[in-house]
Amino acid sequence: MVGALGVVFGDIGTSPLYALSAAFGKLGFHLAINQKNVYGVISLLIWAVSLVVSIKFIRFIMQADNEGEGGIMALVSLLKSSKLMAKYKWYFLVLGIIGVALFYGDSTITPAISVLSAVEGLKVINSSLGPVVVPITLVILTLLFAIQRYGTGLIGKLFGPVMLVWFITIGLGGGWQILQHPGVLIALSPITAISFFISEPAVAFIAIGAVVLAITGTEALYADMGHFGRAPIAKSWFWVVFPALLLCYMGEGALIAHNSGAAENPLFLLFPVVLRTPIVILATLSTVIASQAVISGAFSLTRQAVNLNFLPKLLIMHTSKKESGQIYLPFVNAVLFVVVLLLVFMFGSSVKLANAYGVAVSGTLAIDTVLYLVIMRTVWQKSYQKIALTALAFVPIDLLFVSSTIPKILHGGWVPVIIGFSIFVVITTWLKGQEVVVKERRAQEGSLQTFIDNIYKEDPPITRIPGTAVYIGHHSDLTPLALHATFTDLHELQEEVVIVSVELSTKSHIPENMRANVDNLGHDRDGICHVHLTFGFHDALNIPETLKLVHKYKPDFNFNLDDASYFISLSRVIPSKRHNLLRWRKSLYCLMARNATSTSDYYKLPIGRTVEMSTLIKL
Repeated sequence: MVGALGVVFGDIGTSPLYALSAAFGKLGFHLAINQKNVYGVISLLIWAVSLVVSIKFIRFIMQADNEGEGGIMALVSLLKSSKLMAKYKWYFLVLGIIGVALFYGDSTITPAISVLSAVEGLKVINSSLGPVVVPITLVILTLLFAIQRYGTGLIGKLFGPVMLVWFITIGLGGGWQILQHPGVLIALSPITAISFFISEPAVAFIAIGAVVLAITGTEALYADMGHFGRAPIAKSWFWVVFPALLLCYMGEGALIAHNSGAAENPLFLLFPVVLRTPIVILATLSTVIASQAVISGAFSLTRQAVNLNFLPKLLIMHTSKKESGQIYLPFVNAVLFVVVLLLVFMFGSSVKLANAYGVAVSGTLAIDTVLYLVIMRTVWQKSYQKIALTALAFVPIDLLFVSSTIPKILHGGWVPVIIGFSIFVVITTWLKGQEVVVKERRAQEGSLQTFIDNIYKEDPPITRIPGTAVYIGHHSDLTPLALHATFTDLHELQEEVVIVSVELSTKSHIPENMRANVDNLGHDRDGICHVHLTFGFHDALNIPETLKLVHKYKPDFNFNLDDASYFISLSRVIPSKRHNLLRWRKSLYCLMARNATSTSDYYKLPIGRTVEMSTLIKL
């Protein structure tokens, strides 16, 4: 539970720093500050968090896990494995890809808005410190992205306790204000939210654009389910995070209703002057933790996308010998760093960033609902009545959030939308290009069984040379092109030949004892076998280490792999004049293929014992 506080709730837990400022601040939505508006917005916010996080996600959507893994990628994986979705799978797959892309779009804003909002507390301490807010923010973010290559295992142990202190602190600060102005407790009643929406529909609709900021970390909460499990996350939420947020938001509302000047930085003004400096320091630490969680989530989501072949192979470095989930992707880290710094330069304040925040997340949450409803029918085979009731409960809320954030597009919301659209184009281009390339490779490779049978028909017989060779293929039924070249050009073969094909499952994890299937291809004791390896999309891909485990679980597999040579065939893709893809998509695919990490790095093959052989494929 303490660990979940540090990783899962950083984003949603630091929203009080800017959510109400976005509604009532001078740079926000300019809502009139009076008791009716303030208490109405607080009630809307409380019930939005209750319905979306407590009920929709923790009670329902988090049931849709892929062997314990959550997030929109898990929903996509469940749909890919569904046999009932053969006809419409591609449409919902595209919808899932849009959700993934939108999640990336708003995730780039989280580090910028979180750290900015915390450092802005310096202006509360001393108004003359305003000019140093942006430079200090840039320094903190630069250090945060710089340490990613070293891993965050040691620092991560402090995340939970720091966030626990954060939630206790903001809960106490809010509770103190509630004691002074107990009238704000009326916001706990859903009648307050409903009556506010009925009496002031225009104001309430505008306020929803700020309320959505309080639920921006919900998708991250769902995505991190695989690290801690549903039960610890639910307990952390209901026992610590939810009560602290309720107290904090009501305390901020009580403060703003009785002191309109507090709208610019309500959280820091909850506390007496003597405590504000340590609160600013604590807030900064908490927002760095929130940012770290988003960065780690982006790494994890990208690895899943690569393993599911939604993206080209990227260099994935493991920063811990014990925890497979602690990874570092240099390319993703660099792109995030550049985008986050640009956002800080472009907007310059947390409230201005808040105007751009929430657009993509509201779309992602809506797509989560749609995919969940489809899974209810296709995977769990629930009745149409239950599906209709679930849709009736959640779809109107999603539509309200999406429609209320559309006006933000004109005020900076276009940034995450453009980022999301760009990622969507990249993913769909890669998927379409892969279809063509895989088809071309299959035509060149030919049947593996036929190839092996033909070896014994050779006259004169093929020469067998000392040593062990491991040939990496792309499909279990096809012959690796590197094996073709060795046989055809050299007319020789090693005494021990292991042909390896790798399959990435739609499941998140495959147990070690179930990862390998060994086939002697119909010829016993000839020193040639085929090993089909299956990995989950969350598993670390390491072929040499996995092959060593094969003998442990399958004693008949007694090949000498200590000094084995590895042979891989690389596809050099060039655009052709065929009309199978738009010209710009071909160029983009070829660019991605050229810059993808090598197969040897991706599968952790030994550098000194790996031979790469190139093959030309026309797209």
